[in-house]
This record gives sequence, structure tokens and C-alpha cells, in this order.
Amino acid sequence: MTALILPTTALADEAAERRLAEVRALLREVPLIDGHNDLPWQYRKRGGDLSAIDLRRDTSQFNPPWVTDIPRLRAGGVGGQFWSVYVPAKLPGAEALQATLEQIDVVHRLCARYPDTFELALTADDVERIHRQGRIASLIGMEGGHSINNSLAALRMTYKLGARYLTLTHTQNTDWADAAGDDAKHGGLTSFGEEVVREMNRLGMLVDLSHVTDDTMRDALRVTKAPVIFSHSSAYALCRHPRNVPDDVLQLVKTNGGVVMVCFLPGYLTEQDRVMFEASMAERQRLQQRYQDDPQKVDAGMTEWRRSRPRGSRAALSDVADHIDHIRKVAGIDHIGIGADYEGFSGPPVGLEDVSKYPALLAELLRRGYTPGEIQKVAGLNVLRVMRAAERVAAELQHHSPMDRNPDSR
Repeated sequence: MTALILPTTALADEAAERRLAEVRALLREVPLIDGHNDLPWQYRKRGGDLSAIDLRRDTSQFNPPWVTDIPRLRAGGVGGQFWSVYVPAKLPGAEALQATLEQIDVVHRLCARYPDTFELALTADDVERIHRQGRIASLIGMEGGHSINNSLAALRMTYKLGARYLTLTHTQNTDWADAAGDDAKHGGLTSFGEEVVREMNRLGMLVDLSHVTDDTMRDALRVTKAPVIFSHSSAYALCRHPRNVPDDVLQLVKTNGGVVMVCFLPGYLTEQDRVMFEASMAERQRLQQRYQDDPQKVDAGMTEWRRSRPRGSRAALSDVADHIDHIRKVAGIDHIGIGADYEGFSGPPVGLEDVSKYPALLAELLRRGYTPGEIQKVAGLNVLRVMRAAERVAAELQHHSPMDRNPDSR
């Protein structure tokens, strides 16, 4: 009998399907936790009306299209999502705080509107319980220290409302920390910035170092008693964007026990895409000034600008995997996570077009030789470990330093 010989492409396709099936099985055991999705901001651009967009439908058909909806989150095996409650860094203090509270309200209303899919998670145990019940644990991340208006009291109250990380800056310096891309004026953290980090430790709120300068990273890592996160950052050695993490800081993260959640934004992945991204940011700033920040006009202008330019290089899934490989080499497998930044940028990497594509990335890691246990660490176990460590540190600090002995000086 003549043996059946399958074409090479058919064998490759069969192997790829086996890897995808294995990843999906792994994600039934361990929640995939994404560190950053800007869906609440998309609603805010539409007046905060949750009824305007039904997440049970395919949102890719909207204009402009979204990359997040419930069917695709399910297809992506998402078990936990940090929803960013971003507000622009240029908002004045009290206005930024109010807008942040309104964004936190969006997440609470999302959970109430889709209770069969989303539930607010406050602890690592919550994430695992919600995942076991077949739903998506919804966590809240504040993007930028401007959100607390220089107030430890505001920090405490946002924690009470469910915020579980604070990114110390966004695109502009705060009064107490330097931001990547802005002109540094503090040399990292001020003394009040250090106080913010200590109070976050006492609360159990994760210190997020995406968007800060290298000096702010190093200062925070010196001060913190709990592991830190980078909710959506990549490796500077592979792409020289100031938002990425240099190797010496990756080594500090290893010592600290933290995790770098690799971002999918092409401008943080390859040098050619970084140049394109910086040009697009300059154009966005021009349009914001022209249209007084009218989001719909700015988005339409950006769409037209992209059409008029040659695409050139475009990052792909393999580039994201390269960043994961690099962080693994420098810091180790225990310090890697995923923070896609979906809904926060346009033109995702080829192969990672929307929230359904996480299994494809993890399958690529399997192909590169990662073990099933390592895949589960990258997917969510590393983040759960960091959350539990922050919870333990908070319990210890609260025992020794109750809130009435740590008054707000602002």
C-alpha cells in the first residue's frame, strides 16, 4: 500500500491548528488577563451612552470600527480585562478627577448591563472565581496620576470604587512625576510622588510604570514595597520608543517581582513603525488644535491622513512575540504579561487585528518552544501572582500603619 503523503503546507496548517487547540484548552484552566483596553474612552466619545453600542454585536461594522465586543472577547479566550478609565492629561486637576469618576462609572455600568459576561473584580481570587464561572473579570486601571488631582484622599476613594492600578503619568508630567515624551522637570519622582507610591502599596493598588520616564521607573522601583506592573509597554532594546522598558529596568523588575505586559501598538514594536507613529502623533496634535479637540473631527482627519500616506512597514504578531522573547531573556518568564492597548490606537499588528487574536499569539509562543506552563504564566498567572503580592503587602502595611496615621497633606 502506498503511504499517504500530505503536502508540507497541509502539515503546517494541521500543526498550527493543534497549537491553537492546545492554547484554548490552557485558557480554560487559567484566565488570560489583558492589562489595558480603552473601551470606556470609546463610549465617552459617544457621550457615555452604553445603549449606543451593543457589545453583543460585531462592533467591527461600526464607523470607525471597534476591535472589542463580547463575541470576539469570547473567541479570544479573555478571562480578565483591565479596562482603562483614561482621561486626557491636559484636563485641569478637578476636571480630570471628575472625568475619571465618570469613566469608572462606565465600567460599573458595563458590568451591570452585561452581567452574564462581565463582573467587577477587586482581587486575584475574584478574577479566578469569575473565570471559573465562565465570565470575564473586569478590573479598573487609571491611566495617569493627573486623575487624582494631587490628592491621596482621591487616590483612596478611587481605590474604594474599584481602581486597582494607577499609571503614574500619561503623556504629560504631573506635579510629582515625569512622563515619557515630556520634558523632564523632576528627575523622576518628587517626595510627594514617593508618598503616592507608598500609599498605593498600603492600599494594594498596583503601581503602573507604563508612560513614565526611565528615571521615574527607577525611583518607583526603589520606593515600592510591592511588585510593579507595566500595563502596556514593550522592550526598548527592540524599539527605541521612550514608552518602552530599557534592559537595566527589566533587570530591576525581575528583582522587584513585577511584570511587563507587552503592548501591541506598532509604534512600540519596530523602528520603522515608531517613525510612522511619531509622525501620526504630530498630526493628531495639529488636528486637535484645529478642531478644538472635537474627537469625531480629529478621528476623521486621522483616517484621511493615514489613507494619504504609504503604509510601508507594518508590525506583525511575530514582532510582539520577539518582544516577549527579549523580556524572557533579560528578566525571565515570570515577569511577562499581555497589555494589548486595544481601542487605544489604530492599525494593529498583522495577525493581532482584534481581541479574538490572543490565542494566535500564544500559539506562536508554543511554536517557539514555550512550555504549556510558561504559556499560562504569560497569559495570566504572572499577573495574578503580582496582584496577590500587592494584596499581601497591603495587609501588612495596614496592620502596622492604619490610615489615620497617614493623613493626606494635600
